[in-house]
Amino acid sequence: MAAKHPVVTKKKSAGREKASLRPAATPEVIVSPEESGSPPTSPAVFDPRLLLKKLNGGKARHQYQANERVFAQGDAADAVFYIERGKVKLTVVSNLGKEAVVAILPEGSFFGEGCLAGQPLRMATASTVEPSTITRVEKRTIADQLHREPEFAERFLAYVLSRNIRMEADLVDHLFNSSEKRLARLLLLLANFGHESRPLPIVANMSQETLAEMIGTTRSRVSYFLNRFRDLGFIDYDSGGMHVHSSLVSVVLHD
Repeated sequence: MAAKHPVVTKKKSAGREKASLRPAATPEVIVSPEESGSPPTSPAVFDPRLLLKKLNGGKARHQYQANERVFAQGDAADAVFYIERGKVKLTVVSNLGKEAVVAILPEGSFFGEGCLAGQPLRMATASTVEPSTITRVEKRTIADQLHREPEFAERFLAYVLSRNIRMEADLVDHLFNSSEKRLARLLLLLANFGHESRPLPIVANMSQETLAEMIGTTRSRVSYFLNRFRDLGFIDYDSGGMHVHSSLVSVVLHD
């Protein structure tokens, strides 16, 4: 028995050594749980459609074309929305008329949930980036659902918390990273990096102006960085739009 013990130990050790050669830094590029997609409480695991189907009333399903407004800044906050298909852009306009893109929300996202915390008016404008299917649930209806369905309440809370973590990560990104790193991180997020092993196309009509607004720089700088990323083989273009490759992670990790 004593002679066999070292053999078993070596095999296990070798297995661990091989496993340690696999890249471990990749998930750290996406700071929040929502971005990495790995925790069991992430929106990727939570499918609200199964629970929303139980609602007998207080909801409506709408089809939107690209660049169509869902609600405007200053509108009454009386409902929560869920993106079944497509993408939604949240923008804010200052008193001086300057517009800023707050977020691009993918399929499977809630938005407008501020009404559940007593927000009387919309703080941002929501509009579609591409043709989308969106479910509108009245404030009272979803509040009742949160009280009646513990699973829904737990998952919804996990989703909201993950959104807060993402916002904190975005703030840190703006405060400490260069505009080149911010753009690289944004492209990885828009491409759902970490969810698939192959490159995913970004929305073809995602303009350089929008990208510049989201990372806080100018369109000319975004154009310069995109050309640089393409020359280095980090991104490429075809008829379907822009494709982001995992090698772009090196820009985010580089000090």
